[in-house]
Amino acid sequence: MKLHLIAVGRLRKGPELAMVEDYLDRFAKVGRGLGLPSVTVVELDARGAGMAAEGDLITRAIPPGAALVIFDERGEQPTSPDFAARLAAWRDSARDVAIVIGGADGIAPDIRNRADLAISFGRMVWPHILVRVMVAEQLYRAASIMAGAPYHRV
Repeated sequence: MKLHLIAVGRLRKGPELAMVEDYLDRFAKVGRGLGLPSVTVVELDARGAGMAAEGDLITRAIPPGAALVIFDERGEQPTSPDFAARLAAWRDSARDVAIVIGGADGIAPDIRNRADLAISFGRMVWPHILVRVMVAEQLYRAASIMAGAPYHRV
């Protein structure tokens, strides 16, 4: 299994990048003992080229056969334990996972339609930079749940 975090845009040095790096580092440490690999971050630079151009870049970055998880305001709102269970199932089936965060215009419909899982962080729209922080935190939380650590409280 390989985990790919594919995001439109590049994070500059600052608090958001520091938080993403911190949570992904924590994920790697907890996940190692659970058979979860480190996350490979793929940043795509389309510089205002629009949803279609971003969609082409995203499509090329998704590994063949990978489970596709997208973050979209129309997605379902699973609990953290639900997300952890999905991640564990993909790990157990040795399936690669591509987690996609689109740009300001969202994710192209053809990618959205083929997603195995579309997740929404609520009815409000979030900046993709903050979504990246929240995804990294949820990955760490999922690994902590799988490990039985007290980080996630019910």
